[in-house]
Amino acid sequence: MSFNGAKLLLECLKAQGVDTIFGYPGGAALPIYDALVDYPEIRHVLTRHEQGAAHAADAYSRATGGVKVGVCLATSGPGATNLVTGLAAAYMDSIPMVALTGQVPSPLLGTDAFQEVDTVGITLGVTKHNYLVRRVADLPGVIAEAFALAKEGRPGPVLVDLPKDLTAGPAEGLKPFDGPHPLELEPKRTLDLSELEAALELFSSCSRPVLYVGGGAARSGAAPYVRELARRFKVPVTTTLMALGVYPTDDSLFLGMPGMHGSQRANFAFRDADLVIGVGVRFDDRVTGKASAFSPRSRRIHVDVDPCEMGKTCRVDARLVGDAKDVLRAFLDGVKAAPDTTEWRGQLDTWERFPPMMGVFPEASVQPKLVFDTLNELLPHDALIATDVGQHQMWSAQYLNFHTPGQFLTSGGLGAMGFGVPAALGAKMACPERTVVSVVGDGGFQMTAQELSTMARYGVGGVVVLMDNQCLGMVRQWQELFHKERYSEVDLSDNPDFVKLCEALGVRAVKVSRDEDLKPALKQALADGGPFVVHVEIYASQNVYPIVPPGAPAHEMMAV
Repeated sequence: MSFNGAKLLLECLKAQGVDTIFGYPGGAALPIYDALVDYPEIRHVLTRHEQGAAHAADAYSRATGGVKVGVCLATSGPGATNLVTGLAAAYMDSIPMVALTGQVPSPLLGTDAFQEVDTVGITLGVTKHNYLVRRVADLPGVIAEAFALAKEGRPGPVLVDLPKDLTAGPAEGLKPFDGPHPLELEPKRTLDLSELEAALELFSSCSRPVLYVGGGAARSGAAPYVRELARRFKVPVTTTLMALGVYPTDDSLFLGMPGMHGSQRANFAFRDADLVIGVGVRFDDRVTGKASAFSPRSRRIHVDVDPCEMGKTCRVDARLVGDAKDVLRAFLDGVKAAPDTTEWRGQLDTWERFPPMMGVFPEASVQPKLVFDTLNELLPHDALIATDVGQHQMWSAQYLNFHTPGQFLTSGGLGAMGFGVPAALGAKMACPERTVVSVVGDGGFQMTAQELSTMARYGVGGVVVLMDNQCLGMVRQWQELFHKERYSEVDLSDNPDFVKLCEALGVRAVKVSRDEDLKPALKQALADGGPFVVHVEIYASQNVYPIVPPGAPAHEMMAV
């Protein structure tokens, strides 16, 4: 077959180092799938749904710390629209990813042709950038730029929409660009030295500092500098959901995660701090609670690569715009005087991180905290932990130990149920040598459980811990606490037999209903080598605490 646009596309992907694509075929993408037959060096993973492909590509990137750009592929119309949730999840969490979508032939654009949608318009708000490629000669430049844009500055997903006549048409004489990208991107920002001096002055004059570390620090590779800053000057550390592992969670300086389900120690620290050093954070509402009441006694230093985040939600006193690792290196080099935090750390130690889980548990259920205590005991320090979204996600963040950046893979900004199982697929394919465990709830599990079949098909080993309380637990908790126990559409007591469902999908599974059976089941799953589901029955009325009521400051949390 002659060299066409689809083969040129695959040559361009090879030039970008792509070796894995998660996708699902369809009419408008058929030229690309036809060309894939001639490119065995590019592994295509046939997921069971396009949303699964997007989440798997996202986790593939997360698991490598963004070194590899996750790639997903879908056809036009419903194929492209099924990617939107996964694109939004990656966009909110700043994950480098490239989505390729087939499109109807160029002459049919705008005619409401079969399976035509305005993919560029639909995804405009959930991508860092997107393209509709009109000429095959533009394809090498677009692909090279798409990968560069996905990774540079604040990372994010980029979409490339490809009309069928372009991928099926001739492309003789064209080849990928040799360099990383052909077009000049936004120049790297130079750190404002006057802002750096202001930040250093704030640091030298404070007595109650707190390091507030977010996902941007993990994406930047700033963990060594965060750790050096904390340990050299004995600065207490909080990390957001997206930054767990940037600072070891079992270290004495670690205060816990802040915010809505954060620790008492972290939220009280913000209340009483006189300096907050935010690194790679967005001052998100899930951390601040009522923004006007967040950390009322403190000055604030904000380190971020995105200048648009500076002062967006909270007042900032020193704005250090730049790559977090570069900024922190300059900050550390510039410190001439540092605070004595001995008294401050003593005060923080009087507050607990998390209250014990309270409640009377029926005999035929497992205490939720036991799940995480057992995982802490059994998992290697570098295990990758994926989660779905809900109570189990918050318990994972609260009780699991994290030691390395990027170890915790979760949909933070979007909170996309259904993330957990395909995330395990993508993470294990990116890092086959690492242990991968996905903790999911019974609600989100049923949204993408079909990707267990994908894991079985490709022999992807990973353990899924299914915490089943037969309800939409987090929604039920909110209805209990803030809607006068008026429970509406949260009952999942008609769940299927999950063990039989998993077995039908080609995956081994075991059900656990008693505390004493949990550890043997997890040991069996971790030793198995293939995909394995541990179905754990938990008590429906167990809540996640602390919790910050809607509209309240973060320090006014409900502890029980």
